[in-house]
Amino acid sequence: MAATGAVAQDTPQVRRRRRLSPGRRLPAARLVGPVLLLALWAAASAAGRLDPAAVPAPWTVVRTGAHLWTAGTLPTDILTSLRRAASGFAIGLGAGVLLALAAGLSRTGEALIDGTVNLNRAIPTLGLIPLFILWLGIGESFKVALIAIVVYIPIYLNTHAALAGIDHRYVELAEVQGLSRFAFVRQIVIPGALPGFFVGLRLGVTGSWLGLVVLEQINATSGLGYLMFQAQNYGQSDVILVGLVVYGVFGLVSDSAVRLVERRVLSWRRTLSS
Repeated sequence: MAATGAVAQDTPQVRRRRRLSPGRRLPAARLVGPVLLLALWAAASAAGRLDPAAVPAPWTVVRTGAHLWTAGTLPTDILTSLRRAASGFAIGLGAGVLLALAAGLSRTGEALIDGTVNLNRAIPTLGLIPLFILWLGIGESFKVALIAIVVYIPIYLNTHAALAGIDHRYVELAEVQGLSRFAFVRQIVIPGALPGFFVGLRLGVTGSWLGLVVLEQINATSGLGYLMFQAQNYGQSDVILVGLVVYGVFGLVSDSAVRLVERRVLSWRRTLSS
């Protein structure tokens, strides 16, 4: 008995490791929130808790959307909005990346660019609308230009911050290895800046839709924002909700696409979300 007790005392107790990670990713987890919101909306409408004139039922919005689609109004407005958003986003993406690289890889570039971009960030973008109308007129140019500004700022800020956060030991290692400037950018700078770039890209995608919904209500003759503005004048809340739903779907789909690309490109990282 004494020997058995001595063995038991000498044997270390194995503690069970506490699991701190969020766990396995659930399939289609990002759709749970919108589906729950839709269910609550439908239940409140069916119970008569919502004023149909202010907040129509989901099935009313679906019928209105189907009517606008068959009438040809909704497809035309969607294509117009997509063209504006894509043009502004492409310009803002290119400008944000190029400015971030110039400011992140050169002290001269940082002195010339970083302060100017932060000054631009401090000025409300919507406050530039009167000035841009005077410069570019009330056509498509000023809308695309303002969307580009909304997009390039978060892309620049996050990409530049990621570049500034690259460990200097990697730079020293590249110098010891005798890497060329191009090889340094390809092997050190780009992998180090990609996480911040994708954060800025997601913010830029969201910003393009937020800017679009406002700009299309200013001196526009087509687009989802114009459709919603006209519906406001006639008190058509169901048409307004159709436009909001379309904007929401486009925003969710585009953000999900960016997240998918991010997971594929940064598959080498081991993070809480992976």
